Amino acid sequence: MKLDADDFELFGLARRFSQSRGDIDARWKALQARVHPDRFASEGTAAQRVAMQWAVRVNEAYQILGDPLRRAAALCALRGAPVDTERDTAMPHDFLAQQLQWREALDEARTAPQVRVLADEVAADRAERLGRLEALLDEHDDPQAAASEVRALMFIERFAEDIEQRLDALGQ
Repeated sequence: MKLDADDFELFGLARRFSQSRGDIDARWKALQARVHPDRFASEGTAAQRVAMQWAVRVNEAYQILGDPLRRAAALCALRGAPVDTERDTAMPHDFLAQQLQWREALDEARTAPQVRVLADEVAADRAERLGRLEALLDEHDDPQAAASEVRALMFIERFAEDIEQRLDALGQ
């Protein structure tokens, strides 16, 4: 294993968006079993320190590979199109209009059933976009368009959190 390997290489996975969560989990467990600092307790502090670095690296990779948006962002970066939300904030007009419409609907929703209808609509849009993201990365090898889709999905994820907060406030 190389500490500087990308997350996919470290886990022995193909550089694809489509991944089995079971495979990711199994590979994480296997890697953790190999590098866990407790395995190196009798080998001294230097060996434990190195094992700790490996354990942290494996955990970081697991967090990225296990999250579809972070996995997609990693693939975009590996293919030369980093998501770069700090500098690239441009979004298509129709997407921004949809965001405004959803925000207004959430502001106007007074009951949990009204909020759930909105939550279902947002979840359906998210699922559709994740499907597009998979096609852009795995079938069309278009990291530029995929990076744009990741940015849109990041907006949607934040909005979905706002919906969950509203449902919690309504006691649901």
